[in-house]
Amino acid sequence: MRFDVLTLFPGVFPGPLGVGVVGRALERGDLELHLHDLRDFTTGRHRQVDDIAFGGGPGMVLKPEPLVRAVRRLRDEVPGTRAILLSPQGRTFDQVVARELAAERALLLVCGRYQGVDERARAEIGEELSVGDYVLSGGEIAAMAVIEAVGRLVPGVVGSADSLTDETFSAATEGGLEAPLYTRPADFEGELVPEVLRGGNHAAIEAWRRRNSREATQRRRPDLLGSSGAISGGLQ
Repeated sequence: MRFDVLTLFPGVFPGPLGVGVVGRALERGDLELHLHDLRDFTTGRHRQVDDIAFGGGPGMVLKPEPLVRAVRRLRDEVPGTRAILLSPQGRTFDQVVARELAAERALLLVCGRYQGVDERARAEIGEELSVGDYVLSGGEIAAMAVIEAVGRLVPGVVGSADSLTDETFSAATEGGLEAPLYTRPADFEGELVPEVLRGGNHAAIEAWRRRNSREATQRRRPDLLGSSGAISGGLQ
């Protein structure tokens, strides 16, 4: 799978994407990361990418010309590319969206900066994603989060597919939280690992994990539960 990132700060990449399973996938070529400096798509000698807002107001706005020029050129270079602007005004990025995007051949992630993006450029991009209801200085960290979450779902990136099937927000947890995890020692400061996990009865272990997954979801993320108590959207 190919990721293109349009940014004013290509030097911050790959950052954390260069380590772990995604970093190894980039080294193998299972994932591709292509960085594009927005200033390379300007035409003036000053390489200007922003300007003041019509109507006044604080901050600068990213100009439409370099953004639209870049998006159109990159779409032409890689047909079928899905372009996405990282923006707090976009739909919320979650695991359901990550699975949806993992089926794409190529993603172009556009990182905003300053006060925002000219509305005409937003219309050209056509799709926006938000990583949460808070404001970042730019879209680079959000783009890294999307690449990490989507990239690890691409077949072959994570060594064991079972690692994906039993984790938080997976089908095994019905879209809820993962059950508590334990490792050695079995006795830590008097706190014991539940006996069922040490007994070797796989059916009993599975039942314990499902029950505790639901209890963890109810306690920590009740917003994931529907009005009936069922986990909403879990099997999408």
